Amino acid sequence: MTSSFSTAWLRGDASALSFLSDDYRHREARARAVAAAASRTVSPALLDVLAAQNARLAPSPAREHNLALLARPGTVAVVTGQQMGLFLGPLYTLYKAASAIVTARALQEETGRPCVPVFWLQTEDHDLPEIDHCVIPRPGGGPCRLALELPDAAASRAPIAHRHLGPSVLPALATLRAELGAEPHAEAFLSLLEQAYRPEATLAQAFTDVLSSLFADEGLVFLDPRDARLAPLAAPVHRFALQEAGTLSAVLAARAEALTRAGYAVQVHVRPGSPLSFFSPEALDGPRYRLDPAEAGAWSLVGHPEGSALSQDALHAALEREPLRFTTSALLRPLLQDTWLPTAAYVGGPGELAYFAQLAPLYAHAGRPMPLAIPRARFRVLDDRARRWLGKVGLQPDEVNVPRDTLLTRLATRNAPEPLETPEALEARLFGAFSSELERVAGQVSAVDASLQDALRRTRGTVRVAVSRLTGRYRRALARRDATAAEQVDRLRTFLFPEDAPQERVLGLPYFACRIGMRAFTKQVLDACVPFRGDSKDLTP
Repeated sequence: MTSSFSTAWLRGDASALSFLSDDYRHREARARAVAAAASRTVSPALLDVLAAQNARLAPSPAREHNLALLARPGTVAVVTGQQMGLFLGPLYTLYKAASAIVTARALQEETGRPCVPVFWLQTEDHDLPEIDHCVIPRPGGGPCRLALELPDAAASRAPIAHRHLGPSVLPALATLRAELGAEPHAEAFLSLLEQAYRPEATLAQAFTDVLSSLFADEGLVFLDPRDARLAPLAAPVHRFALQEAGTLSAVLAARAEALTRAGYAVQVHVRPGSPLSFFSPEALDGPRYRLDPAEAGAWSLVGHPEGSALSQDALHAALEREPLRFTTSALLRPLLQDTWLPTAAYVGGPGELAYFAQLAPLYAHAGRPMPLAIPRARFRVLDDRARRWLGKVGLQPDEVNVPRDTLLTRLATRNAPEPLETPEALEARLFGAFSSELERVAGQVSAVDASLQDALRRTRGTVRVAVSRLTGRYRRALARRDATAAEQVDRLRTFLFPEDAPQERVLGLPYFACRIGMRAFTKQVLDACVPFRGDSKDLTP
């Protein structure tokens, strides 16, 4: 059975630390990482593109100041990034951005070196079903899922950068107004969304417009790698990935095998002999494909409907002529980011920390130091409604993070006028009494006929199944016993543990921004972030 790498790493397990250092916990190590990053500078070409990309965003003197700092030798960056989820996607997008800002402040205070927070827009990814929706809680019912209706979304291979929202964003915005328009701060946030999320806008443009507005005061800088002006700057990294494909896949496969032997799930699969770049053969904004080694030094396009192949010379010629045809994979993206930026630290979630554990051989072969890997802040929001609901049913927040039937059973046994036996206790009592009697009978039976032992074993098994079936029905009856409690539990689980997952991984920002205020909520998240911690906390606005 595999275990979570990020959980073990955050816990400080030695086996996890052998794959990814926890230097972020130690002030001296943080200072070394900042000093190493400060020796690198941002190229003038990248600075020009950064200035142009950020100039179209919400006005921000703080962002202009940070862009000017990046042009100075000795400035370092704290980077985070995320896919372009509809209406900013799950709450953890906001938490990652806030964590990068707070981390940059802390490193600057510790070391005295300028430190700029940078949000890397993951526009090269192509997985639309992961980002084409947003979920909000309904105070009186289940979750409300808002989704775009994008043609061929499930099969799309084109980078997100080129996907427009289309007309289906309008009914999604209308649903938001219908669901949240009565909340006290709805107008300001919904108006911001409506200005950004226009049918002709791309997912990336709308996402960046909103997130940049939320963090305008903090000067968060945005970088979109899917820019024709940046493609020549990415070409050396893709050339390295192509030329060293065999070696890199071998060392990364060995790393994955070592993680598996240690009992950890491998986050990113490594294809034997394949480079870490994707290639778009038809058009610059067209589908992208993995490359697999073929005969005579050629490359085949994995998943291409015509099974196309390219020679090594043709691929390198394409890289020289049209580098925008190449995009990064999850493992190559960090190397590109740290080639362009003086990255002292990357702030990531559990999944990213897991694939950072795979990256050391890649950085070593490229001759680059890895930045600090720092866990993002993790929050659970307990607003006034949630606290009121918890009080009505007499639950603590952590009790909600269990299966629904388990929670209903717990409430039924706890709140009954007369104490009721739990299903576990009932099963133990019934089968325990039978089992002890069977043991007593077994001695008598053996004295009569030893062959009857098989019959005893069969009887034990039959009774075990019957008792389990009975206690199962008892458990379900307890769960159904109180319809009001069931309704309250469903409401709480929708809010605190939706879809059997932590709140921050499912619910989006709109509900909280409309109810609490978009700037007020953002400020509370920033204030609650503790640098270099990454532990989970409750927010109680």
